[in-house]
Amino acid sequence: MNKAELIEWIQKSGDVGETKASAERALNSVLKGIETGLKKDSSVSLVGFGSFTVKKRQARVGRNPQTGEQIKIKASKTVTFKAGKALKDSVPMPKPKK
Repeated sequence: MNKAELIEWIQKSGDVGETKASAERALNSVLKGIETGLKKDSSVSLVGFGSFTVKKRQARVGRNPQTGEQIKIKASKTVTFKAGKALKDSVPMPKPKK
């Protein structure tokens, strides 16, 4: 599901209004809230759904896969998501491939 499909799903749910514009505003508001929470507190916890956390990556040495040459990779920040129990339980297990 992409953002447009999620907006359409929100609109059809009828929980935020009847228009796509109101559904898009609702989704954008939630996403902006998560972004603001990560900037302010470095974490956002949604009980039952999961937690978003900012983590720091150390500077390290990597390799260019085409040439094998060593390159320096700068330290950076990344956002991780850990699913909550209710979300994990709601997603079915994939069928094993034969």
